[in-house]
Amino acid sequence: MASVTGPAKRFFFGRALRSENIHSTLLPKRIALPVFASDALSSNAYATQEILLMLSVGGVALYSFTPWVALGVILVFFVVVASYRQNVRAYPSGGGDYEVVSTNLGERAGVFVASALMVDYVMTVAVSISSAVANIASAFPPVGKQAVIVAVGLIVIMTLMNLRGVRESGTAFAIPTYGFIVGIFAMVAWGIWQISDGTIPQAESATWEIEPETTASGALLIFLLARAFSSGTTALTGIEAIANGVPAFKKPKSKNAATTLLLLGVISMSMFAAITWLAMVTNVRVTEHNENLIGLPPGQEQKTVIAQVSQAVFSDFQPGYLYISIMTALILVLAANTAFNGFPVLGSVLARDGYLPRQLHTRGDRLAFSNGIIFLAGAATVLVVVYDASVSSLIQLYVLGVFVSFTLSQIGMVKHWNRHLREETNPKERRRMKRSRVINTVGFLMTGSVLIIVLATKFTHGAYLVVIAMPILYLIMRSVRKHYDRVAAELETPADEKVTLPSRVHAIVLVSKIHKPTLRALAYARASRPSTLEGVTVSVDPGDTKEMAADWERRGISVPLKILDSPYREITRPIVEYVRGLRRASPRDLVTVYIPEYVVGHWWENLLHNQSALRLKTRLRFTPGVMVVSVPWQLISSERIADEPVPNAPGAVRRGEPQAVVAEAYVAEQYGTPPVDPPDPADLPSGR
Repeated sequence: MASVTGPAKRFFFGRALRSENIHSTLLPKRIALPVFASDALSSNAYATQEILLMLSVGGVALYSFTPWVALGVILVFFVVVASYRQNVRAYPSGGGDYEVVSTNLGERAGVFVASALMVDYVMTVAVSISSAVANIASAFPPVGKQAVIVAVGLIVIMTLMNLRGVRESGTAFAIPTYGFIVGIFAMVAWGIWQISDGTIPQAESATWEIEPETTASGALLIFLLARAFSSGTTALTGIEAIANGVPAFKKPKSKNAATTLLLLGVISMSMFAAITWLAMVTNVRVTEHNENLIGLPPGQEQKTVIAQVSQAVFSDFQPGYLYISIMTALILVLAANTAFNGFPVLGSVLARDGYLPRQLHTRGDRLAFSNGIIFLAGAATVLVVVYDASVSSLIQLYVLGVFVSFTLSQIGMVKHWNRHLREETNPKERRRMKRSRVINTVGFLMTGSVLIIVLATKFTHGAYLVVIAMPILYLIMRSVRKHYDRVAAELETPADEKVTLPSRVHAIVLVSKIHKPTLRALAYARASRPSTLEGVTVSVDPGDTKEMAADWERRGISVPLKILDSPYREITRPIVEYVRGLRRASPRDLVTVYIPEYVVGHWWENLLHNQSALRLKTRLRFTPGVMVVSVPWQLISSERIADEPVPNAPGAVRRGEPQAVVAEAYVAEQYGTPPVDPPDPADLPSGR
């Protein structure tokens, strides 16, 4: 199939890159920012909205708390950024939180953090893509009716782009990311200009009323504020991706990653503060349920906060509103790119350490971790379909995983500095380490507090699923590691262990009928010079078996033919029992079973051939002391689509060469025996 899939694969993913070209995929800061920070930047499209949605439960009066809740989010954001700047300097290998926690808190804690991060990466893709579709629907309402289909299509596009490689996808995604940043700051500047000119822009929902779901006072008020704060902390998702992606930066890696983190903090929180301020100025109204928003036209869905703000600011300039809508949708789609870069790297590190299948550790043709990318896309697609691409439903599962990793990572960093302080004698270095320890300690206290708030306020709203999923994923990874450890222990050989040769080798060639594949298998078996050699057939139809035995005798084939009775017309069981009987009779001997097989060129031809051979191989592989050898016979359909064979390779099929002479030509090349037609094993060199 190479001639068919090769051009298509190159068209979609580009030409394969050599391993030594890995340096060409490294990212400068200007590209690394949109690649690794698009998630945190894009959260500005919905972080303010989530705060307002939670406060609306108590009525519009609670909106007055919005600036204070936003200020708390900003404070936590900068503390986490400062903490992670210490992480990337201390652990630049790309393991991120997993490496920090594993090194300082132990292997089990590290695996648990990895499970939390993996859940969060999947949630990032599902939430970002669903939010993108919601923003598109705000500008183009018909899209909302096909939200799931559009969301899945966007995930497929993101997957294809990332399979082309980090550098190439990063370059393509940089323009929309910077376009979103420019658009938001332009909107803020235009809004400030209008306000300074005496014109206060108003959102379309400014005159609508909110019907409170409950009367918020006392403990309930504190709970609602805590819930609004926990929802607003979605703005922090994606910070950890830079710590996981340090190896993708150009040198000096740690310094560039730390600088990118600082840029992310300044840009993202400036945008978050500005959008929240504009939402308050324009009097945006949003509620969790449409029926609680009095004034919303019947049948109309609520527009997102950022869509209402941009519509109000650019009320006299429709292209500005459309630009913000398009760029917001694009940045939300690209937010998934953070996960597409972070998840495969983390998966590769975990696979290297034996906690995930080893296929996740290897790079694909474009030097990207292709298997991790595909796995992430599949998991996110399932979530989008199950939750009907609903942001309000998916957001309840969000954030918890990332704050688990934040908190444990900061504890790990505190232990890291304590350990190094005991060994360091340089006063300057000790001062630096103590300063870093203080930063990480504050980070732990703050992220730990947020984790408790998130868990308490979101648990019954869906976060319990994440609480269940993380331990399950943890147990799966531990089981994978135990399997690899058990296999390694079984395969390990002492330094003084010698290779023990079998006493004898019994060769069996399975015979269904006397045709070219059977003769090739006989020739190959004789060329391997076994101790004994026999053909074995199963008698399903006595008449056919008798006729084949007569033909065997008539051809003068010197290899004895063993006929196994099968009164119930089974083929697999009699052969397996016969082979196992040979093993029981001579436990120190080796049995080699040669199975002639057809090689076909089309998938549907496999359904018509080789089923008996497949069942036999499956059963025989579980029998100790039995070797199974497939002897291929290439049909014409396989020759037409096969790659050009290596010239003069022993046993290779040359273009235009009849299949009938392949087996004898191989033996002639090896032993000098002239080929005959038809090949007769009696003329080939005999075994011992």
